[in-house]
Amino acid sequence: MDLKEAFALFLQKSFYQRGLSDKTIFAYEDDFAAFCSDFPQKKDTDDLTPYDLADFAIKEGEKDLASSTVNRRISSFYNFLLFLKRKKYIDFAIEKIERPKNKKRYPVVLSFDEVEALLESPSTDNESGARDKAMLETMYATGLRVSELCSLTMASLSRIGKTITVRKGKGEKPRIVPIGDFALDYLTGYIDNFRSKNQGRKTKYIFLNLQGKPVSRIYFFQSIRRYAKEAGIEKDISPHTLRHCFATHLLDAGAELRAVQEMLGHSRLETTEIYTHLSNRRIMSAYHAFETKE
Repeated sequence: MDLKEAFALFLQKSFYQRGLSDKTIFAYEDDFAAFCSDFPQKKDTDDLTPYDLADFAIKEGEKDLASSTVNRRISSFYNFLLFLKRKKYIDFAIEKIERPKNKKRYPVVLSFDEVEALLESPSTDNESGARDKAMLETMYATGLRVSELCSLTMASLSRIGKTITVRKGKGEKPRIVPIGDFALDYLTGYIDNFRSKNQGRKTKYIFLNLQGKPVSRIYFFQSIRRYAKEAGIEKDISPHTLRHCFATHLLDAGAELRAVQEMLGHSRLETTEIYTHLSNRRIMSAYHAFETKE
């Protein structure tokens, strides 16, 4: 059976029968995308072997990822294999493996030059490139989560007010985030010049694929890695990296912590404070570099 089709069935069962949250489902999608990236030759369930789980753990462990992320990816793939075993798509034994111990890690943050190179990677001459450029600029300018970015609707954008309204769940207070002129220009340019001609232009979502459907998180995850490679960025990044950059660069520029907390949509200030540590580390790094030149 096609591996992606099998994974779609696994997600369907996880969502409807096991009642997992959207956040967990999105995490499963990211983890599966990581496996596909690590093992592009694995196209069918018949391609899977008893060694894939351990090999996947090794591959992910070699990356600059938090232990918690590696553990989650191992767990996700293990559960997927169990599903395939129960459905008799695979017939080999699945053994649990030792997982790395969690340790505190700071998120990966790009420099201003690296962000600039990443944002300049997409070509704006075609619909896909213009859309991806608008998505990258919007994410860096607003600090949205990737799920929030992909689910943005036309009604959520105020061109006059230069804001984006982010709605979480039913009954929760919406978050209003400002968007600067630079990102807004690329966003409106995509909407006016390309989205307006897309076959899905009457749908509510802003970012559409060429078939008129909303852009998926997996697509954006894969795209940002491709653009990073084109830009010569060697750090292992994800869409969430731009959210980290947004927060850290704002604090570097002197923004108030409370304001950054509100824009990020953090319920607890302690969650936002990790970026002050990142900001301070950047400042001290520059200070030490200056000292060595004295």
